[in-house]
Amino acid sequence: MKPEASDSRSGHGEGERSLSATLSDLAEDESRERISVSDIFHAMGDRAFGALMLVFALPNVIPTPPGTSAVLGAPLVFLTAQLAFGLKPWLPRFIADRSMARPDFAALAGRIAPWLGRAERLLKPRLRFLVRRPAENVIGIICLLLAVILTLPIPLGNMLPALSICLFSLAILERDGLFSLLGFITAILSCVIVGGVAYALVKTLIFLVSSALMA
Repeated sequence: MKPEASDSRSGHGEGERSLSATLSDLAEDESRERISVSDIFHAMGDRAFGALMLVFALPNVIPTPPGTSAVLGAPLVFLTAQLAFGLKPWLPRFIADRSMARPDFAALAGRIAPWLGRAERLLKPRLRFLVRRPAENVIGIICLLLAVILTLPIPLGNMLPALSICLFSLAILERDGLFSLLGFITAILSCVIVGGVAYALVKTLIFLVSSALMA
C-alpha cells in the first residue's frame, strides 16, 4: 500500500489540512462504519510517515495495559526502518487493515485532539536542514532504535521513547527542525534512563542467581 504522492518528504503545502483536522474529518464521516490504518495512510498522502508514526507512538506516552507497547511498537519498527533507508512509506496488509469502530475512533480522536492542536499551533517550518536528508535518515535510525526499545518488556521503557518519536513525527509533518532538536534531546534522555533501568535489572538478576547458587 503506497500513497499516491510521489515524494513522502516534500513537506505539506498551504492548502493541506493538519493531522488533527484530518483525524476529525475521518471521525465525523458517517459513511464509514470503521476507520482503518489504511484510511489514515491515504488521508495523509505524502505526510503518511509522520502521521502514522505519531498515531502508533502517541498511545505509549500515557500508561497503557501490559503488552500495548509491543503491539504498537511492531508497526513503528516497520515504518522507522523505511524512513532510515530512505524508502517511501508502505504497510503490509495485516497492519493496514487494522481498524476500530468509527465511534471508538471518534472518542480517541476527541481525547488527543486538544493536545495535538496545541502542538500544531507551536509548529512551523524552520531549521529545515534538520528534517531533510541526510538528517531525516538519521531521524529514521534513531526512531528505529526507539521503536525496538518500545517492543521490549523494560519498565519505564515506553513513555520517553514514544515521546521522542512523537516529537520527531511532528517535526517531519510540519518540517520543523526545532521539534527535531527536541526529539534528539528526548531520545538521548530515553536511552540513558532505559539503559540504566536495564542495567539495574541485569545486576539484580545476577545477584539473585548468585545468591541462589551460594545458598
